[in-house]
Amino acid sequence: MTRSSIAFAFAALTTTAIAGENFLVYFGTNGNAKNGSKGIYVARFNTATGELTQPELAVEAGAPGFLAIHPTKKYLYASSDVSLPDGKKGGGLSAFSIDKNSGKLSLINQSATAGVGPCHVSVDKTGKMATISNYGSGSVGSFAIKEDGALSPEVSFFQHEGSGADPKRQAGPHAHSVNFSLDNRFAFACDLGLDKVLIYKIDPATGKMTPNEPAFAKTPAGGGPRHLAFHPSGKYVFVNNEMGMSETVFSYDADKGALTEIQTISTLPEADRGKPGYSTAETVVHPSGRTVYVSNRTHDTIAVFACDPATGKLTALQNVPVEGEVPRNICLDPTGKWLIAAHQNSGTAALFKVDQDSGKLTFSGTKVNVPGSICVRFLALD
Repeated sequence: MTRSSIAFAFAALTTTAIAGENFLVYFGTNGNAKNGSKGIYVARFNTATGELTQPELAVEAGAPGFLAIHPTKKYLYASSDVSLPDGKKGGGLSAFSIDKNSGKLSLINQSATAGVGPCHVSVDKTGKMATISNYGSGSVGSFAIKEDGALSPEVSFFQHEGSGADPKRQAGPHAHSVNFSLDNRFAFACDLGLDKVLIYKIDPATGKMTPNEPAFAKTPAGGGPRHLAFHPSGKYVFVNNEMGMSETVFSYDADKGALTEIQTISTLPEADRGKPGYSTAETVVHPSGRTVYVSNRTHDTIAVFACDPATGKLTALQNVPVEGEVPRNICLDPTGKWLIAAHQNSGTAALFKVDQDSGKLTFSGTKVNVPGSICVRFLALD
């Protein structure tokens, strides 16, 4: 069995195992005095009825932007403000225990990063390590996760070097996300400032990362890669270019951890291409592998693409209004029946129904209030 087929089998097993009807939905926020956010919020969601309750505060926390849930479903991690030994605030990760009855979170511990401006967190498939991406300093780091969910001090740290084609936005590195391969051997760091996806080997036993060979894959010049998602077959990788308003498709060599560009396609309707001020935010892939979704956060739409499973190439299907302002994050529920879009500027989140044949989105009519919402994560209760 090839590594790609193993990855596909793992993804299918994971989806089946968590595809119940009842979920908690956690919202990360860029909490501040202006938008009124106080931390991480939680709602309840039923995939059979489409009922989404009004989110409530799960825990008070400083700027808990992006979230990741541990594979055991016992712990949640957030890129956030943390308390430093000198009493000042800095960037890092916060670990929380989850009360699945109430949805409330309790702080376990915090760990600081050597970088500046943390913006994204990921947890590997084993639940033994977490990564952080620092947009401000253009660096990435990793942490070991203990049996009780607590985070170790940072065990590996890499400062990215170089610049990109745009002198204003890409004068230096800006690491925006890290994602793990389906077989849990590699980590891929999108750096907006370098127009690169940097590739690392991982060691879950220690929580450490080391540079891979090849060390990176290039994305279109001036595009600004932001977030990344794997096709469930493990054969393809999709990267949204924040500045270029495009999606780049790569073929994936699972043995080497190497990416080879196949296609770059616009996320905008033809009439709006080339206009200034737009940016993409998130990429997600349907569990079936037939559809890819990209949030156009300043165009206030979601681009929907059909994916050819034989080639990985995308074809535009739809640009659906997102029903709010600045969709910083979108997330499919694990059953693939629904999608939630979090609107940073309007402080709301909207629920969309996914057509299981075409993959197209239809607004359900449900919209809830979440101040400063920038991340959505589902947790199965069944």
